[in-house]
Amino acid sequence: MKEFLIRGLSGLLYISLLIVCLNFEHASLILFFVFGIICLVEFNKLIQLKSIIPFFIFVILYPVFGYWQFVLNYDQGFDEAIQILMVLTIFVELFLIKDLFSEKRIPLFISKRFILTTFYLSSGFVFLVLIANYYEVYNPSILLGAFILVWVNDSFAYFVGKNFGKQKLFEKISPKKTVEGFLGGLFFSCIASYFIANFTQNLGFTNWLIIAIIVSVFGTIGDLIESKFKRQASVKDSGVIMPGHGGLLDRLDSIIFAAPFIYLFLRILKYVS
Repeated sequence: MKEFLIRGLSGLLYISLLIVCLNFEHASLILFFVFGIICLVEFNKLIQLKSIIPFFIFVILYPVFGYWQFVLNYDQGFDEAIQILMVLTIFVELFLIKDLFSEKRIPLFISKRFILTTFYLSSGFVFLVLIANYYEVYNPSILLGAFILVWVNDSFAYFVGKNFGKQKLFEKISPKKTVEGFLGGLFFSCIASYFIANFTQNLGFTNWLIIAIIVSVFGTIGDLIESKFKRQASVKDSGVIMPGHGGLLDRLDSIIFAAPFIYLFLRILKYVS
């Protein structure tokens, strides 16, 4: 009972802090910057990288894309830079998916560790900021909707999997995940997308439905990839900063991995509409 209470209070504090900060542009930028640093610390421990270079890269990369347009009031080259970062990030994540399904262990030679900290983790936080600025003015509704879809997916995947799950999804990496749980999370995320579409009224239901599918599929893959990193490091959680939940990376792995794909969909939507 005590553990359940601690877990509940810890989760409530995290969600409350996130929702409050999302309502204010600079507060959200600062929050994700702090989250990014914490996740880098946790991820570096998982991949056994003892270097300040990933932090140096993040401290440059994140403010550049977070404040380029707002501080400099200068758009030239910004869109091109985003496209380059998006392509590199998605390629790195696709290779991680390949490693997830084809490798017993994710290869972690030194250059790959720096590539992962840059184009898997740091750029993931950059795309969270870019999603919130999709309309070229700060509007957190899409990002908040994406977080809600992650929470719905995780909650119902756990509930359905625990009560009805029989077929393992990826037993060697995450024994508790089941195919039924994954489908349950996907189904209820799609239902939640209808209510988010009606509440936000910034994207139609069809578009929110697609985002729900992206979040469920790539969010689950992101969670499995982080689980594989933890298994290789022989640890249960990425950290201890959230009592009852583990590390911050454990809570953000899904949205970090899904964010570039959400942003890619938004860009495609912008050009075809």
